Amino acid sequence: MEHEGVPGDATMEHALYWKQIYTEILTMEEKVLATIRKLMVGQSEEGQREVEFTNVPVVVAQAERFRRRLSYWEARVHELGGAVPHQRGRAALATT
Repeated sequence: MEHEGVPGDATMEHALYWKQIYTEILTMEEKVLATIRKLMVGQSEEGQREVEFTNVPVVVAQAERFRRRLSYWEARVHELGGAVPHQRGRAALATT
Protein backbone atom coordinates (compact mmCIF):
# COMPACT_ATOMS: atom_id res chain seq x y z
CA MET A 1 0.00 0.00 0.00
CA GLU A 2 1.22 3.51 -0.72
CA HIS A 3 3.19 5.12 2.15
CA GLU A 4 3.83 1.77 3.85
CA GLY A 5 7.54 2.34 3.41
CA VAL A 6 10.05 -0.43 4.00
CA PRO A 7 8.24 -2.71 6.46
CA GLY A 8 11.48 -4.14 7.87
CA ASP A 9 12.56 -0.64 8.91
CA ALA A 10 9.26 0.16 10.62
CA THR A 11 9.20 1.56 14.14
CA MET A 12 6.67 0.31 16.69
CA GLU A 13 4.50 3.37 16.00
CA HIS A 14 4.62 2.70 12.26
CA ALA A 15 3.86 -1.01 12.73
CA LEU A 16 0.91 -0.30 15.05
CA TYR A 17 -0.44 2.23 12.57
CA TRP A 18 -0.39 -0.24 9.66
CA LYS A 19 -1.74 -3.03 11.84
CA GLN A 20 -4.73 -0.81 12.61
CA ILE A 21 -5.20 0.20 8.96
CA TYR A 22 -5.21 -3.40 7.75
CA THR A 23 -7.52 -4.46 10.59
CA GLU A 24 -10.01 -1.80 9.49
CA ILE A 25 -9.77 -2.71 5.81
CA LEU A 26 -10.08 -6.45 6.47
CA THR A 27 -13.10 -5.88 8.71
CA MET A 28 -14.73 -3.87 5.93
CA GLU A 29 -13.99 -6.55 3.30
CA GLU A 30 -15.51 -9.23 5.53
CA LYS A 31 -18.64 -7.09 5.94
CA VAL A 32 -18.82 -6.58 2.16
CA LEU A 33 -18.66 -10.33 1.61
CA ALA A 34 -21.33 -10.96 4.25
CA THR A 35 -23.57 -8.37 2.60
CA ILE A 36 -23.05 -9.91 -0.85
CA ARG A 37 -24.00 -13.32 0.53
CA LYS A 38 -27.15 -11.91 2.18
CA LEU A 39 -28.18 -10.17 -1.05
CA MET A 40 -27.65 -13.36 -3.03
CA VAL A 41 -30.39 -15.12 -1.05
CA GLY A 42 -33.10 -13.19 -2.91
CA GLN A 43 -31.64 -13.79 -6.35
CA SER A 44 -32.39 -16.43 -8.93
CA GLU A 45 -30.10 -19.44 -9.08
CA GLU A 46 -28.51 -18.03 -12.22
CA GLY A 47 -27.98 -14.66 -10.53
CA GLN A 48 -26.47 -16.32 -7.47
CA ARG A 49 -24.17 -18.42 -9.61
CA GLU A 50 -22.96 -15.36 -11.54
CA VAL A 51 -22.24 -13.43 -8.34
CA GLU A 52 -20.48 -16.49 -6.87
CA PHE A 53 -18.21 -16.71 -9.92
CA THR A 54 -17.59 -12.99 -10.43
CA ASN A 55 -18.02 -10.76 -7.37
CA VAL A 56 -17.25 -13.18 -4.55
CA PRO A 57 -13.78 -14.25 -5.78
CA VAL A 58 -12.71 -10.61 -6.13
CA VAL A 59 -13.75 -9.74 -2.57
CA VAL A 60 -12.23 -12.95 -1.17
CA ALA A 61 -8.93 -12.29 -2.98
CA GLN A 62 -8.82 -8.73 -1.66
CA ALA A 63 -9.57 -9.92 1.87
CA GLU A 64 -6.81 -12.53 1.64
CA ARG A 65 -4.32 -9.90 0.47
CA PHE A 66 -5.27 -7.62 3.38
CA ARG A 67 -5.14 -10.58 5.78
CA ARG A 68 -1.56 -11.33 4.69
CA ARG A 69 -0.54 -7.69 5.21
CA LEU A 70 -2.24 -7.62 8.60
CA SER A 71 -0.40 -10.81 9.55
CA TYR A 72 2.88 -9.24 8.55
CA TRP A 73 2.25 -6.12 10.65
CA GLU A 74 1.09 -8.19 13.63
CA ALA A 75 4.36 -10.13 13.42
CA ARG A 76 6.33 -6.90 13.07
CA VAL A 77 4.68 -5.47 16.20
CA HIS A 78 5.63 -8.67 17.99
CA GLU A 79 9.24 -8.45 16.73
CA LEU A 80 9.45 -4.91 18.06
CA GLY A 81 8.40 -6.06 21.52
CA GLY A 82 4.64 -5.71 21.30
CA ALA A 83 2.00 -8.23 22.27
CA VAL A 84 1.86 -11.70 20.77
CA PRO A 85 0.20 -11.46 17.35
CA HIS A 86 -3.50 -12.23 17.12
CA GLN A 87 -4.16 -14.70 14.35
CA ARG A 88 -7.14 -14.00 12.10
CA GLY A 89 -8.09 -17.23 10.42
CA ARG A 90 -9.97 -17.94 7.25
CA ALA A 91 -13.03 -18.82 9.34
CA ALA A 92 -14.41 -15.30 9.07
CA LEU A 93 -14.75 -15.60 5.32
CA ALA A 94 -15.73 -19.26 5.28
CA THR A 95 -18.64 -18.81 7.68
CA THR A 96 -20.15 -15.68 6.14
